[in-house]
Amino acid sequence: MTAADVVFPGDGVALRGYCVATGGAGRAPALVLVPDVRGLSDFYRDVARRFADAGFVTLAVDLYSREGTPELPDMESVSRRIRTLPDTRVLADLAAAVRHLAARDDVRAEAIGITGFCLGGQYSLMAACTVPGLAACVAWYGMLRYAETNAVKPESPLSMAPRLGCAYLGLFGAEDGLIPRADVEELRATLARTGRPHEIVEYPGAGHAFMNETRADVYRPEAAADSWRRALAFLRTHLAGGPSRTR
Repeated sequence: MTAADVVFPGDGVALRGYCVATGGAGRAPALVLVPDVRGLSDFYRDVARRFADAGFVTLAVDLYSREGTPELPDMESVSRRIRTLPDTRVLADLAAAVRHLAARDDVRAEAIGITGFCLGGQYSLMAACTVPGLAACVAWYGMLRYAETNAVKPESPLSMAPRLGCAYLGLFGAEDGLIPRADVEELRATLARTGRPHEIVEYPGAGHAFMNETRADVYRPEAAADSWRRALAFLRTHLAGGPSRTR
């Protein structure tokens, strides 16, 4: 397994990330990993290494390649950052990450997925509905609905969901204060109408960020372990086992 900070081309900008390759012979399935609002932390570098160890070339994207990782000392600053991060910019960067992986000689271009956590889970679903070249999506507790839409946030993830273009696994905490269960149920009903392969799992007793072991207040070991097992099984089915891409 090899790991390195990388620079890859976006739309008129150099984008940054952390890429971990499996080191095996031949071409492997690959993943774009989207961190939460705090950016490409050591935790997400470790998650990228875990995915690579499971057989997926993994590119963790730096959402703040242009301006640098922001200081977010409190929830108000977190909320403000989420509200002001332009969706069109992020989705273009994720499309560039997919293209970068597809061009690597150790990646099966038809077997690229996307995964993310919190804000990254939100953008993973949005990418699965809009970005060409994706065969699977695993989203951990991604927010689903905007309080209001505007030029920066033109369309909620729920509004995009009917356009899902690949297999989707959504992993949610049943006690998540940021994601109403009604939104999860609406997503479930919407995806059922698309006919795309999908699963939605809710964990009783778990809230937001239950996968993040660096946060003892929210980490739920049983939910984290089960969601990881499910994620790997899902990705092996839809990436390692063959593409389910429809775009």
